[in-house]
Amino acid sequence: MASTITRRAATASLLLSTLVACGLAQAQEFPTKPVRIITPFPVGSGPEGVVRLVADKLSRQWGKPVTVENRPGGNGFIAIDAFKRGATDGHDLIQLDNVHLSAYPHLFKKLPYDANKDFDTLLPLFKTYFFVTTAVNSKYKNVGDLIADAKANPGKLNYGSWSVGNPVHLGSALFDTVTGTKMEHVIYKETTQLYTSVANGDLAYALGTSATAGPLYRAGKLKFLAIAAPRRLAAFKDVPTVAEAGGPANFEVSGWTAIAAPKGLPKPVADKIRADIEKALAEPDVREKFVSFGYEPFTPSREEFNQYIQSESTRFAGIIKQTGASLD
Repeated sequence: MASTITRRAATASLLLSTLVACGLAQAQEFPTKPVRIITPFPVGSGPEGVVRLVADKLSRQWGKPVTVENRPGGNGFIAIDAFKRGATDGHDLIQLDNVHLSAYPHLFKKLPYDANKDFDTLLPLFKTYFFVTTAVNSKYKNVGDLIADAKANPGKLNYGSWSVGNPVHLGSALFDTVTGTKMEHVIYKETTQLYTSVANGDLAYALGTSATAGPLYRAGKLKFLAIAAPRRLAAFKDVPTVAEAGGPANFEVSGWTAIAAPKGLPKPVADKIRADIEKALAEPDVREKFVSFGYEPFTPSREEFNQYIQSESTRFAGIIKQTGASLD
């Protein structure tokens, strides 16, 4: 009996050693062909700009083409479907954001993907916070002015976003909830239209990042009343936090994007992809791009990031329950 157990243990050990050796060999050889990174973001957007920089650097590291394929629209489902039908050996990767991984599972009763089963989320690319933006000639001097006007005119002020369930919509809905105001949500097809409407005074305000609202801000057509962050940003030292500007304390609206591989990718291969992307993100020109977009480096360990995703999921579940948002 003992010898049988010993033989089984030896067989299992040999099998494990073989699998580890195979995984290491795959990692050393990876990639063996062109790599595709699918993104749900449109050409020219901030998140897409970062992933293109990373793809270019990976191409040089790996000696193989790394292309970015834009599949915008459909709440990201178009990109996710293409990813699920693609290669499962790491040669097809996908860029996702916090909404796809942490919010949509609570907004939809039925999703065309399973955030836990379909993705091996390797690492985040960056984190960004949202500004409260208004027209440069707006009567609002601070967030307190906006709240006072909304309370005096319930249901008459509008805010905008590009869909139901994105961080801008959920953050704005949360703002209504915590300030005891009621403003109407106006949906635009794209971010350019959204922030142009803010600049024209068609909307009372919209939440926006330096990447999305920044061009009109730098053109002098938008002003940033505050940043929905725990502290002021180094690149925008003159912009107060929401709390400093007369708004609720601890009000935060943030976003992040991540690179994910198919579930079940051998750990050595996944580790190699992660390490090489980390190397690309550390290069000076990428960090310079972060500054221009108002992005911040976000470098948790893989285990810490998985825990963070779960905490974000819990946070979004609370926001969605509190605001009553739904997509079903």
